[in-house]
Amino acid sequence: MTAAADATEAAGLLAAVPADRRVALVDPRFVGHVHALRLALTDPRFAAAAVPGALTAQPEARGALLRALRRTVVAVGAGSPVTPQGAEPAAEDRTVPGRLAAALDAEGTPVHRPELGSLTAVVPTDAADRNAARAAVDAVDDEAVRLRSAVKAHDGFFTTYFISPYSRYIARWCARRGLTPNQVTTASLVTALVAAGSAATGTRGGYVAAGVLLLLSFVLDCTDGQLARYSLQYSTMGAWLDATFDRAKEYAYYAGLALGAARGGDDVWALALGAMVLQACRHVVDFSFNEANHDAVSNTSPTAALSDKLDSVGWTVWLRRMIVLPIGERWAMIAVLTAVTTPRVVFYALLVGCSLAACYTTAGRLLRSLTRKARRTDRAARALADLADSGPLAEAVAAVVRRPGGGFTAPLTALLAALTMVAAALFTPYGGWLVVGAAAVYAVLAGLAVSRPLKGALDWLVPPFFRAAEYCTVLVLAARSEVPHAVPAAFGLVSAVAYHHYDTVYRIRGGTGAPPRWLVRVIGGHEGRTLVVAVLAAVLARSTDLTTALTAFAAAVALVVVVESIRFWVSSSAPAVHDEGELA
Repeated sequence: MTAAADATEAAGLLAAVPADRRVALVDPRFVGHVHALRLALTDPRFAAAAVPGALTAQPEARGALLRALRRTVVAVGAGSPVTPQGAEPAAEDRTVPGRLAAALDAEGTPVHRPELGSLTAVVPTDAADRNAARAAVDAVDDEAVRLRSAVKAHDGFFTTYFISPYSRYIARWCARRGLTPNQVTTASLVTALVAAGSAATGTRGGYVAAGVLLLLSFVLDCTDGQLARYSLQYSTMGAWLDATFDRAKEYAYYAGLALGAARGGDDVWALALGAMVLQACRHVVDFSFNEANHDAVSNTSPTAALSDKLDSVGWTVWLRRMIVLPIGERWAMIAVLTAVTTPRVVFYALLVGCSLAACYTTAGRLLRSLTRKARRTDRAARALADLADSGPLAEAVAAVVRRPGGGFTAPLTALLAALTMVAAALFTPYGGWLVVGAAAVYAVLAGLAVSRPLKGALDWLVPPFFRAAEYCTVLVLAARSEVPHAVPAAFGLVSAVAYHHYDTVYRIRGGTGAPPRWLVRVIGGHEGRTLVVAVLAAVLARSTDLTTALTAFAAAVALVVVVESIRFWVSSSAPAVHDEGELA
């Protein structure tokens, strides 16, 4: 920290700092809580941030800050206004940092101003103001505020009342020992994998240990986000790890339960895969709806107004959050049922609970979409097209044929494609070529569905229909084959493909766009993979080679998507974010 006598000296000091470093300006008269300064000066998510009397700039905003500071020096010397007309700082912050923040905003460099709540950050101008500010600082325990703010604002009931009251203190313990959120995230993953291994033993003791370890993994899962908020250690890598590992933990646990059941002579692999398919489809409904309405214009509806009204009644908020079976409630249910029942009961409960939750959330989103008068943007249409995951076959169809215009033609076409494919997998003679013909029809209809921009009121349903069609086709064809280990191989294939789909979501959320087109083409797109599985089922029919082929296909897809995903996220230049996550 270096003191500058005036703006001219400050400009010189800033210019001497290496270009890759963050810089900050703080008025020497500043009085406030340490955590108020921490929120303004250390949060990595924003190029520039300020509180009264303090301003920070990341490397990407350094140039704009230095230009503003030099203009200030020139203006003061010439007796001109320090900031452009219309860019005056707020009355309570006419300090040099405040004026520079206003100048940055006026130039087009957004300055983040964190909500301080009960925290104090002021620059007093006389002794009376200084004494009042110090009294305000003494009246509020900023460490208590810091701990409270570490907890996510909109968590589920189980997390809020059974986890967060003590996990926040674990987060502080980790922060004081220099542990990072990514290390805690990794510990959560390892704990969940040990839980899956315990479940795979197929013994009652193993099931009890698995339930306890799964809950411990969830505690750590909450702790990593709280640690990130407590210590302001946000990162794009951390958001990706947190979100990706959540899926890996849950689906690995499903596999552990299926292995444990098999040791006891009960084959529940189809149920395990069904639970994974249902949960993945629920997530893509959430993702697609949110992306479609991320920046919609005139985004209002009577349904949304009713939802806001219900949110004003305390008990309805918790009831609605519990109905959707968020991750806390879901993992608690899985852990308890694992310890006291059997894997089959666990999967039955999951399928019933998640089905009811999916019906509730999807019905609400349908009502919102049909009653709101919103205009979707090009960005939303692009995001939905990326989430659709169309491969070369669908692209070829879309290039030469256009679906008819109309508000609902895209989702209806996608629904028809999905029903055609799943019905063929379910009802045509197994081992015949009718399912291959249905897969070809599916590819054509899939191409038609995305041949125009997805800007209709219900076009967010297109990606979920495609996910359901692909995942269910793999599940049904593997289950109908009656080939030993075909369903576990299908579980592996759906896991690899689901990883790719989640990775696509988190790239879009991080502002970096979808995976490169070459990756989607190499792994075939949803319609290409569906066709491959249909051909394998027809050619290999009830041969044990089907298991080998599905395993090889799963390994190939996993290798390509995981290697590219790791390469991207390790080298990502995306802005630092922390994914607060979906309740589901």
